Amino acid sequence: MNTRPPIRRGQAPGEGIALLAGIVALMWVVEVINTLDGNALDRDGIWARNVGRLWGIATAPFLHASFAHLISNTIPFVFMGLIIALRGAGRLALVTVFVIVVGGLGTWLISPSYPDTVGASGVVFGYATYLLTRGVFDRSLLEVLVGVIVGVVWGSALLASLVPQPGVSWQGHLCGAIAGVLAAWWLAGRSGGAVAPRGTGGRPAQTPVR
Repeated sequence: MNTRPPIRRGQAPGEGIALLAGIVALMWVVEVINTLDGNALDRDGIWARNVGRLWGIATAPFLHASFAHLISNTIPFVFMGLIIALRGAGRLALVTVFVIVVGGLGTWLISPSYPDTVGASGVVFGYATYLLTRGVFDRSLLEVLVGVIVGVVWGSALLASLVPQPGVSWQGHLCGAIAGVLAAWWLAGRSGGAVAPRGTGGRPAQTPVR
């Protein structure tokens, strides 16, 4: 007799992968449009401490300075996003939105006033630190091992990207990384995109940016 609980909408791996593919496709379509428009959209990123352009927090991750910039972000974005997507579209959506908003706000606060910041690398850093720390908050050995693999594959490249260098927003990387840790903490004990039932004692039941 099959006693496994049914997979709710938004928790199926296929739905998560479809959402990830949609996000990546949107980035590429935007870059095609941006290139045809003479990179005019590059001005719609995060302008630090400019209240009138606060909306740039939402648009910046989908804008890139060039196709080379986009490709360099797409590879780790897909690699780490796919791991998160296996928990379903709900989990991928929550992590992505959380990192974009929280990491974007941090970038908006501490970046230089000029130029603006564009690119998905802040989200990549958020994905990375989410995967590195979620096993600790979820108390899951399997997730800890996944985090170790992510650290081995991408750790050195991510740390190198935190070193200040011209044309690279280390502020966006740092704030995205902090947001990823906060996302892992916030989502600990949740199943997919929903809050898991509470057990006894109030504990969750176990089931340019460049």
